[in-house]
Amino acid sequence: MATATVSRAPARPAMPPRRAGKPIGRVTHPLWFLIPAYAVLVVFFVLPTVFNFVYAFTDWSSFKSAINPVGFDNFTSLAADGTLWRSLRITLEYALLVAVFQNVFGFGLAVLLERDTVVNRISRTFFLLPVLMSALAVGYIFQALLKPTGLLADTTWTLLVVSLIHSWKWMGLSMLIYLAGLKTIPLDLVEAASIDGASRWRSFWRIRVPLLAPAITFNVATALLGSMNGFDIVQATTGGGPARTTEILNIFIYRTFGQGLFAQATTMSLVLFLMVALLAFPVIYVLRKREEIL
Repeated sequence: MATATVSRAPARPAMPPRRAGKPIGRVTHPLWFLIPAYAVLVVFFVLPTVFNFVYAFTDWSSFKSAINPVGFDNFTSLAADGTLWRSLRITLEYALLVAVFQNVFGFGLAVLLERDTVVNRISRTFFLLPVLMSALAVGYIFQALLKPTGLLADTTWTLLVVSLIHSWKWMGLSMLIYLAGLKTIPLDLVEAASIDGASRWRSFWRIRVPLLAPAITFNVATALLGSMNGFDIVQATTGGGPARTTEILNIFIYRTFGQGLFAQATTMSLVLFLMVALLAFPVIYVLRKREEIL
């Protein structure tokens, strides 16, 4: 009786065990892709910051060929000059005004345009357009609009007007952040408050606004840091005038550099850095602590 023979395929060699998370035969080095970013960071941020600390203690200027250390002479001479303190005061007032106006406008727009209707979506787009515009262009446009009215020549209200212009440019960004915060609030909390008898006004201020603490922290921090380091809008609108009433510290630094007093201007920039560190970061810390409590 014939028997059928069954042919078997040759056995394949055993494959080496596969490591979890790493495909066989492919080796990647993702950290190498960070080298260009780190190089740009070191060249354009770290090194200038280091040299900023170094040249603040020298007599570097366009009137001398050699650079010699002078210790704290630049700091003492600037402290004796009332112009520096006036610029610091103006910068602080400008930053506080911008922080208040930008957040009030952005929060109000976010509440008004919260509902997802066609009109609200179109309105959000229009309010975001100033964010995309050049700050210098915004400054020159408002200069052309307000100069004939005399508002930019009034020593009493010019700083307030310029801070409103700065807030107008960036209120769309604050609106976007507040909108994102409002959209992430669970509706169950609002419905539970209404069932318990809370009015819409009370539930808004007691439930929704406290839950916006992260958005408030971000918007206040960016407004303070951005306005303390502001230059372009004020320079294009008033140039620091009239009678130097809007001469924030960066404009003062710009003018000092233009006079060839490089060491003094570098010292002022170091003072600005210290002012931001001593004023803005404690505010951010307090707001973050408030988030933890809420």
